[in-house]
Formats: sequence, C-alpha cells, structure tokens
Amino acid sequence: MSDEVILLDVYASMFGMRVRIALAEKGVEYEYREEDLGNKSPFLLQMNPVYKKIPVLIHNGNPICESLLILEYIDEVWKDNKSPPLLPSDAYHRATARFWADFVDKKVFDLGRRLWTRKGEEQEAAKKEFIDALKLLEGELGNKPYLGGDKFGYLDVALVAYYSWFYAYEKCGNFSIEEHCPKLVAWAKRCMKKESVAKSLADPIKVYEFTLMLKKKYGLE
Repeated sequence: MSDEVILLDVYASMFGMRVRIALAEKGVEYEYREEDLGNKSPFLLQMNPVYKKIPVLIHNGNPICESLLILEYIDEVWKDNKSPPLLPSDAYHRATARFWADFVDKKVFDLGRRLWTRKGEEQEAAKKEFIDALKLLEGELGNKPYLGGDKFGYLDVALVAYYSWFYAYEKCGNFSIEEHCPKLVAWAKRCMKKESVAKSLADPIKVYEFTLMLKKKYGLE
C-alpha cells in the first residue's frame, strides 16, 4: 500500500516552499491543496486546530505542523530514498543547522515582514537589521558552496525559500540585497540550479503582487 501524502499550503508561503523542496528532494509524490487563509477550510482547521496555519503535511491521515518540524519528519520517514539526508549526521552540526534555521524564522521572517508593513524610520531600521541578519548568514556560509557544507541540506532548504521574497523586500524597501550580500545571493542562485528548488519556489513577481494585495487588504499602502 502506497503512502497517502497531502500538503495544505499557500503558493506564496516560504514555509510551504520549504516543504515542497524537501518532498521533491526525497522524490515523494503528494497531493497539493491550496488554502485560502481568508477563508480557511474545515479540513485545515481539523488538521491544525492549535495554530490553524499552513503548511500542514498529512501522511496517512496523520498531520504534521510547523515547517521546520515537517522537514525533519520528511528526512526521517523517507530516509531510505536515494537522496542524501537533509540533516547532518554529526550531532554538533545538526544542532548548528537547527540553531540557524531558528534564527531565520525569528529574525529574517520578522524583519522581512517589517520591510513591507512599515514606512519611514521604522522601515529604514528594519532594513538595516534585515541586512545585518543576512550578513550573519553570509558569514555562516563562508566559502562553502552550501550552508550545509559541500551538500545541499536542511539549512539551505530553510533559507532558500525566502529567496522568492527577496524581490518583494527590495521593491518595498527600495534597496538591493545583492549589493549588500553578494555571496548569499550567489548561493541562492546556486540552489536554484537544483530542480527541487527551481520547481518549488514561487515566482518572485507573484510574491510581490501577493504582498501588494496584503498591503491593500490591511490598509498599509
């Protein structure tokens, strides 16, 4: 009996993109269901009654929530697939990857959101902090081809999903990420050469249009 895998997601969600990349890396077939966050489906509310958020991976009827936890689940459950593991085998390197993935969600997400929801001095302050956060990640990358070292891994998946949002951040904040963090943008372009990444990331133009829609919806224009 084959696995039944369903992903509840939103096209422009960087958190959902992570899951799509990981499933593609492992060669897992799944049913994609686009959610309307303005009118959440009863199924989403049933599968994630605590946070009521996407993404939710449903594996043989069992829901797994929170994108970073879903990545680890995918890595463990489909470990016998041909692709290499996402998380490092070494305990210290695993802890380091989790630390930086947590940093991405706590700092990069929040500061990126402030770039398109704030104006004036608040936006300028967010821009500076955002660039500083990316520079820290660029320092972690160093001269390695990937954040995971020689191989594309867990932290690469966690961060590269944000690459689809770079254009929106730049347009809203009126700056160039590549100008400040050229090595990080080069890393993202390297990741985009992987089919699992290229086919999973949302179109940056559509992401920007999505942010404009949200700005209008919430009166942030």
